[in-house]
Amino acid sequence: MERAEVDGVQLEYQFSGSGTGDPVIFIHGAFIADSFRPLLAEPALAERYKLITYRRRGYGGTHASLDKTPTTAARQAADCAGLLRYLGVEHAYVVGRSFGGCFALQLAVDAPELVRSLALLEPALFVGASAQAYRDSLLRSAERYRVDGASVVMEEFFRARWPHYSRAALDQVVPGGFERALADAPTTFELDIGLTNWTFDKGQAERISQPALVVLGGDSPKLLPHFEETYRQLLDSLPHADGLVVPGATHLLQLESAEISATLARALAEFFARDAPG
Repeated sequence: MERAEVDGVQLEYQFSGSGTGDPVIFIHGAFIADSFRPLLAEPALAERYKLITYRRRGYGGTHASLDKTPTTAARQAADCAGLLRYLGVEHAYVVGRSFGGCFALQLAVDAPELVRSLALLEPALFVGASAQAYRDSLLRSAERYRVDGASVVMEEFFRARWPHYSRAALDQVVPGGFERALADAPTTFELDIGLTNWTFDKGQAERISQPALVVLGGDSPKLLPHFEETYRQLLDSLPHADGLVVPGATHLLQLESAEISATLARALAEFFARDAPG
């Protein structure tokens, strides 16, 4: 991966795809910085668009350059904006999963000129009746990390969101994925946990004028009902939002099976095409 200096931090990034369409930038969630790898190989995206992935601050090779101040959505959005400007990208389709979906929303509020559209893959918002319980569960995980260690808590985290998770399954779709996630776990538990102080209300949502695709795994509600509540609230509050329920998927989506990855890639490509210039 190449490196870009953004506000004093080195962010690792990579271009892939052979298409000539507008750029697509992917913002990853917790633990697995390379979680979009399966989508990058899908012809529906790779043959049509310029795909940009990057490792958020604290992930990959940026550990040593950071202090331990918990992150904010505004800081993460500014990083993404800074990377796009560094790359000379005037606007991009933005895809964010989990925490990355939160940062994508903040980017659309803070730098709307850079965002052509939003694809929000089970964003980890703190909204609705389940917000406090969800926030508390993340804070408990961060506390247990300090007591029981990263490996134990990380595996519990994955299993709660991906019923068929195993280290082997993760490493099959992201080679070396478990060890890389384990190395990055301090960032998740010490920096990303700052997102629990973030709020995103209906007023902010109504300021987002770009088209949005809100994605829910079809099997997520029976595991974590919070994601279905978030899905419905975003469809209700974003002015130009469409919903997509991916059959058989849970929170890890494209990592879970080749079929889910292909389904999601086709849906994203169709969504981007509706907003293509000209």
